[in-house]
Amino acid sequence: MADPASYRPQTGEIPTTPGVYRFRDPHGRVIYVGKAKNLRSRLNSYFANPAGLLPKTHAMVHAASSVEWTVVGSELESLQLEYTWIKEFKPRFNVVFRDDKTYPYLAVTMGEKYPRVQVMRGERRKGTRYFGPYTAGAIRETMDTLLRVFPVRSCSAGVFKRAESSGRPCLLGYIDKCSAPCVGRVTPDEHRDLAEDFCSFMGGEAKRFISRLEKDMSAAVAELDYERAAGLRDDIIALRKVFERNAVVLAEDTDADVFALHEDELEASVQVFHVRGGRVRGQRGWVVEKVEDATTPELIEHLLQQVYGEDSEVQGRIPREVLVPENPSNHAELTEWLGGLRGAKVDIRVPQRGDKAALMSTVRENAEQALKLHKTRRAGDITVRSVALQELQEALEIPVPLLRIECFDISHVQGTNVVASMVVVEDGLPKKSDYRKFSITGAAAADDTAAMHDVLTRRFRHYLTDKAAQVPIVSGEIINPTRSSAQSSRDKSSTDVPPSDPTLPAPKAKFAYPPNLVVVDGGQPQVNAAARALAELGIDDVYVVGLAKRLEEVWLPDSDFPVILPRTSQGLYLLQRIRDEAHRFAITFHRQKRGKAMTVSVLDGVPGLGEAKRKALVAHFGSLKKIKAASVEELTSAKGIGPALAAAVVQHLGSAADTGETAPAVNMTTGEILES
Repeated sequence: MADPASYRPQTGEIPTTPGVYRFRDPHGRVIYVGKAKNLRSRLNSYFANPAGLLPKTHAMVHAASSVEWTVVGSELESLQLEYTWIKEFKPRFNVVFRDDKTYPYLAVTMGEKYPRVQVMRGERRKGTRYFGPYTAGAIRETMDTLLRVFPVRSCSAGVFKRAESSGRPCLLGYIDKCSAPCVGRVTPDEHRDLAEDFCSFMGGEAKRFISRLEKDMSAAVAELDYERAAGLRDDIIALRKVFERNAVVLAEDTDADVFALHEDELEASVQVFHVRGGRVRGQRGWVVEKVEDATTPELIEHLLQQVYGEDSEVQGRIPREVLVPENPSNHAELTEWLGGLRGAKVDIRVPQRGDKAALMSTVRENAEQALKLHKTRRAGDITVRSVALQELQEALEIPVPLLRIECFDISHVQGTNVVASMVVVEDGLPKKSDYRKFSITGAAAADDTAAMHDVLTRRFRHYLTDKAAQVPIVSGEIINPTRSSAQSSRDKSSTDVPPSDPTLPAPKAKFAYPPNLVVVDGGQPQVNAAARALAELGIDDVYVVGLAKRLEEVWLPDSDFPVILPRTSQGLYLLQRIRDEAHRFAITFHRQKRGKAMTVSVLDGVPGLGEAKRKALVAHFGSLKKIKAASVEELTSAKGIGPALAAAVVQHLGSAADTGETAPAVNMTTGEILES
């Protein structure tokens, strides 16, 4: 842990203007982003008396090794920049709200020629209108009911093209749940009008459509067209079923998002009800770990930043009213920011009495129940992971916490298609974004020991390269490039150290972060090979162990006897899970590579013979046997094959025949190499 005094900036170097600051760890990772009305006052509070800081802030300043700041023109700019950096760097000591589930939305792709109704999750797309979020069961029932009245296309592009080419609609077209634009039953304009009506109904105009259908039903009865009247009656029942599913909770002209939270010392649960047209149209929830010492107003500020900042491109996403249990910090600036995103005024306020306060109470109860459920589900998991990491650290006598563990495994079939995998575990949980795959060729593929040495050398050579390529971190001010040069010169610190540029993209250092522990799949030879690779690179702060499959023994470098962990040890279970995950990842990559190798043609090695010409050659002669028997003149009769290329084909096929080598046959069920 670093001493805060070692990187504390001089008080006179820090400006007294509003700005945003970043703390970085020794590896250059941003671990905390904050904003301040007065940068000097805020930053000095971290260094004046580190021992008196709250526990989480104390841990943050001791985990950091540098601090830097950016001067901005106003508090509103600092709010925007803070949100941008939190989203970009995902600092470990900042509160980040994560959905407790992925919510589905009912989406209409109005950007297509024939709009499509479908259930969507994940990132939003331009030209698509979204309604929700809903629960999975409710959204499909709603969609199925509305397609009866608004028969908009809901099929995929492939199904649509097949129906268009065959001239026959799919099943939905036959049961009148699609207007079948694919076969011309309606024109593109008529189909788009149906999609617009669908969106209008979902947007809260249900009464208009129900009234129109009632008038049409009365007219049909007057004309004694009872069959059409019966169909309209069923449509009215369907629309009322959807419309009445959400009870009226507020006045019909009310559009609001109602937030409530329930928190303890470690975590906070947030729930929001989306009220549109006075009815609850959707619900979302988040559970966040309080990794920074934030008050309730600060939590609400971060919540609104992240919820609306991510979805601001969606029209109508931000309602007129945002109801919260307490006013957020920087209330005025946040209101101005949200108003800019919405393009109209946004009112952030705390309901005091009446229906809105009663609804807020209901949302708060949901938040309380969500936190209880979350703790029930996570309690055992968190406890087990903590015990496992502690047991492993004590058993292996490693002096540092095992925050990051990497495991390596080699996979091959009798020395062919040798590959390796690297899986990563942080805080006892897999971090799949950091998984890596390695192909091993040449002398390194001779045996598992050489392969392990090669893979560890490559992985940590990348680490040293990425580490050296990082911009040196210094304490200093970063002048906001959007400000005028005159302002910049006035605000610039007296230090001669050139500031880093926040406008430059962050370096993509794939291997920049070293593990505390390396686990290799194997016994003493593999462990010694891994330790030798690290020693050759001069790395002495990464510990290495191996887990042998036969007796689940844990081997240390240069040790004649393994460490035997109890069979019921949580530390052993953790090592086994990591080893099995590395094995799974390696096997998957090996199968992909082996399958690709078995589809390689003997023509692939001909220089200048690309895929198109290779297909033309095979199509002209019909088989590889006939190609081998053809002369140069005969080969030039194929499309795109000139004399030089034909000569290269003859020479290559002649060389392959002279060697007499053929690829080994493989049983695709068992992976066994079959003797020829």
